[in-house]
Amino acid sequence: MRILVIEDNQTTRQYLQKALQEQGYEIDLADNGQDGLFLALEGDYQLIVLDRMLPKLDGLTVLTTLRNAGKQTPVLILSALDSVSERVKGLREGGDDYLIKPFALSELLVRIEILIQRKGTHNEKLTTVLHVADLKMDLLSHKVFRGSAEISLQPKEFKLLRYLMEHNGQVVSRSLLFEAVWDYQFDPQTNVIDVHMARLRKKVEFDGLIPLLETVRGVGYRMVEQR
Repeated sequence: MRILVIEDNQTTRQYLQKALQEQGYEIDLADNGQDGLFLALEGDYQLIVLDRMLPKLDGLTVLTTLRNAGKQTPVLILSALDSVSERVKGLREGGDDYLIKPFALSELLVRIEILIQRKGTHNEKLTTVLHVADLKMDLLSHKVFRGSAEISLQPKEFKLLRYLMEHNGQVVSRSLLFEAVWDYQFDPQTNVIDVHMARLRKKVEFDGLIPLLETVRGVGYRMVEQR
């Protein structure tokens, strides 16, 4: 799936590019409204991440031009303009969602998933039960099973496993796990993730069962069904 990021701040742009590519998205970038509008009109994107304050052409003009041209690509507005009136203005002009800077990466990724699902361009459905191979997690009862054997997990272990199962097959970076599971917006430079992953492996991959949790050296972790 392709996402267009229109963002003039180089640091934010590169951060978004890296984070979204790690989630498996193909990313095109534009650092001003004029180039962004051209790409948005000509390209086939599943979603556009759009900054409000852009050089050459501001974000709202990009948005209204897109909608007037009949382009219904979902647009997530990412802006430091945080007043209610600005948010309402962005949504009224055709934005599908509005996230205020600074933002949490995990929240941004969830909003992107929801927007893509809502527009019917993604086949996954929201569910209360997750499956990876013979591993099953019931989100309502908070019970986890490997085959018929129930696995007892601590709250952090449950959140960690849930996040990995929800992103089955994707490499999940350590920074993303810190944010999603521990609510850290930074890497505390501790081995807390490694400790929890080691405990999780012992509980999930017991008695010689096929490993499901894979370490991607230098990046993070990935849940895999087959090796």
